Amino acid sequence: MNCNICCQQYRTWLEEREYSPATVEKYTRTLERFFRDSGSGPRPAKEAVAAWRDELVRQGYAATGVNAMLAAVNGYQEFCGNPQGKAKPLKCQRRVFCDSDRELDREEYFRLLQAARSSGRKRTLLILQTICSTGIRVSELKYITVEVLRRHRAAIRCKGKCREILLPEELCRRLSKWCARCRIYRGPVFVTRNGNPLNRSVIWREMKALCQQAGVAWKKVFPHNLRHLFARTFYRIEHDLSKLADMLGHSSIETTRIYIMESGAEHERLLNRMHLLL
Repeated sequence: MNCNICCQQYRTWLEEREYSPATVEKYTRTLERFFRDSGSGPRPAKEAVAAWRDELVRQGYAATGVNAMLAAVNGYQEFCGNPQGKAKPLKCQRRVFCDSDRELDREEYFRLLQAARSSGRKRTLLILQTICSTGIRVSELKYITVEVLRRHRAAIRCKGKCREILLPEELCRRLSKWCARCRIYRGPVFVTRNGNPLNRSVIWREMKALCQQAGVAWKKVFPHNLRHLFARTFYRIEHDLSKLADMLGHSSIETTRIYIMESGAEHERLLNRMHLLL
């Protein structure tokens, strides 16, 4: 069977299992790359997958990136009935701090809000506040609807799981005013001119457009970083990792731990305060 056909069938298999559109696209592109790089046939041998994994490491990819790509290929092995062809992921020791040059802090977040307000980007301002004050994924923004604003709670469905989140009262008030102004009477709050929910690429571009005016590094400004800021802010107040995991829709607390990591700079300050050098 042609490998291009295999990739298309794998895409359909992922869609039938209700993987998110972004994951479907990423996994399909990764599988296409694997076939190009390895020259493997439709049922790759475990040795070929392991050799490709090791080559990615030699090319300088981080272990987390290698494992993410490997997950796509191992998923394909499940799809084609060849589970014995899966390669083991790289073992990674969990980091205790994140890169400070990619962490968006509260001050930078509020500068982005101010830039959106002063430049008249009302919709972008509300999107930033909605994601950051609820901790939802950008793909879950479509579940913030006119109907939800009346109840102050939303039912979120993502990755085959359902969860209910509460919305701050002030956020509901502001979004309701926006809907009245834009004559949005039902369905998603944030839509295109045709009434379709905004896609992530539009939101991404609108956020990046604020960087220069806000004085925030370009690589810090993307929707998922707002979700991380929500997680760190909640945890500093509540210190309840299990509750935070439920709010974020995580199946594993280990995933949630990644969201609350302090920056390397903060970790360094902690080490300096220990005074263990003579």
